Amino acid sequence: MIQAIDGFFARIGRATLGLFESIGTLVLFALTAVSHMFRPSFYFGALGRQLLHIGFYSLPVVGLTALFTGGALALQIYSGGSRFNAEAVVPSVVAIAMVRELGPVLGGLMVAGRVSASIAAELGTMRVTEQIDALTTLSTNPMKYLVAPRIMAATLVMPVLVFIGDTIGIMGGFLVGTQRLAFNGSTYLQNTWDFLEIQDVTSGLAKAAVFGFIVALMGCYHGYNSGRGAQGVGRATTNAVVSASVLILASNYLLTELFF
Repeated sequence: MIQAIDGFFARIGRATLGLFESIGTLVLFALTAVSHMFRPSFYFGALGRQLLHIGFYSLPVVGLTALFTGGALALQIYSGGSRFNAEAVVPSVVAIAMVRELGPVLGGLMVAGRVSASIAAELGTMRVTEQIDALTTLSTNPMKYLVAPRIMAATLVMPVLVFIGDTIGIMGGFLVGTQRLAFNGSTYLQNTWDFLEIQDVTSGLAKAAVFGFIVALMGCYHGYNSGRGAQGVGRATTNAVVSASVLILASNYLLTELFF
């Protein structure tokens, strides 16, 4: 009986120590990557390629997600507001919800699914095939050449993606409002403009920058520390997407508490 109790607490202790070890390793990895972002030498070519890969190539998925989300949101708000004779709130609520929450969060989750998986698979394959070790042999710092450009690019380009997604999402609500719900177009736009404040937009863009950092960091961390073989790369890819998605949702709550 005593041995069973000792074994139970030993397992809990090992799990707890493993958790704190993983957190510490991640924090040290993030600090190292951030420090390399501001110290020479700088690989502008790698940064430009990542800006294109993470930013431009993510536009279709972010735009389509925002478009249909804005349209569905308009329908839902109109349906709920009609119970209280408050259908007129559709333009303002769609705009505020998109720029504060849905634009940054859904954009971050979509980019996490696309970019985190891609980064983790790429770096994991490089780890398995020893290309990262070859960079070190050639006197090239892998953190500076592989990790720092990706994190910087995601942090810089994510607010741009979210701003475009917010605009498309509001336009999706406008199209549904005017074509399906019989709103006057000029009145809809005027209500959107009147109720939308600068703080709403800036808070959403600040969230987007944080989400971009998380997306790239988790992809780089899990890919860089990938296990050997195809199974290790697959596990790293899955862990990157799951951890990025969970951290985006958790940090979204914390940032909402901070801003509002």
